[in-house]
Amino acid sequence: MNDGIDQTSQRRFASPTGHFEDMETYDDLKKAIDQTMIELTRASVITENAVDLVSEKEVPDILCSALTQDCIGRGKTIKEGGAVYDFISGLQIGIANMADSLAAIKKLVYDEQKISRHELMEALQNNFEGEHNEEIRKLLIQNAPKYGNDLDEADQLVVDVYDTYIREIKKYPNTRYGRGPIGGIRYAGTSSISANVGQGRDTMATPDGRKAHEPLAEGCSPAHSMDRSGPTAVMKSVSKLPTGKITGGVLLNQKVTPAILSSAENRMKLEVLMRTFFNRLKGYHVQYNVVDKATLLDAQAHPEKHQDLIVRVAGYSAFFNVLSKQTQDDIIDRTEQTL
Repeated sequence: MNDGIDQTSQRRFASPTGHFEDMETYDDLKKAIDQTMIELTRASVITENAVDLVSEKEVPDILCSALTQDCIGRGKTIKEGGAVYDFISGLQIGIANMADSLAAIKKLVYDEQKISRHELMEALQNNFEGEHNEEIRKLLIQNAPKYGNDLDEADQLVVDVYDTYIREIKKYPNTRYGRGPIGGIRYAGTSSISANVGQGRDTMATPDGRKAHEPLAEGCSPAHSMDRSGPTAVMKSVSKLPTGKITGGVLLNQKVTPAILSSAENRMKLEVLMRTFFNRLKGYHVQYNVVDKATLLDAQAHPEKHQDLIVRVAGYSAFFNVLSKQTQDDIIDRTEQTL
């Protein structure tokens, strides 16, 4: 949208695609996104390869290699191609922000023309500050389809964009390709761990109404409080992603309260929900925090009373009290689902 120039540093990171204000159709925007994504994907691979080649020489990872089949048998470390299987993926963070941003632009800017291209860019560049820009933000949040509600007008847009990345990343093998392991290629992956908080700090305002420096959506989960149609709709949205190609992880976080699971009927509902997600919708992964917001807020205020409180962050669990305030807030803000 900004002609290939990063708004924070004002440095060019991609070839010129034109400014958003000159993109007369949604297809114009999609072409610009695809071109930029292809270029940045290649740049990310160059960076990763440089790191891996240096790691191979300077950080042999002896313990991890000793525990990985068949590094000892081959006499090679992981970075030298000692593993039997070698598949890697980067972390594509903010799936929901991309979906919601594209849906808002398509509906409110192009289809219904309730927001002009100039107005949207002004609002983004000013972080939605000011009365008119705040009105723009409300429209983006309240009047556009949201990923996580089983709405194709949001879900399919991000699937189309993600396909561009998936096709591109498959072109680039890793530095162990052809040196012994099965694979040696790259895959997509949404397992953001807790990087959505850190990367959000460096990301400017986005067209879904998210303000600058706020956390991005984690994993393939919907943006906080945007999934308004219950857990079934969330899982149906997630299942539209090409999960068979995102083998680096399709990480879905969900949260329910202990009170919800206090009845046998609701526990059975949760079991049926998960069986349906995996067996019928071909879901990849889901993990739960069973804790209420009041407990988490009390743990922030009185950590000494909750020293044993463990939460699921992303691909790992951790004591709540050792997490950063920003990561704690991100977990607190996750939607509490009902059954």
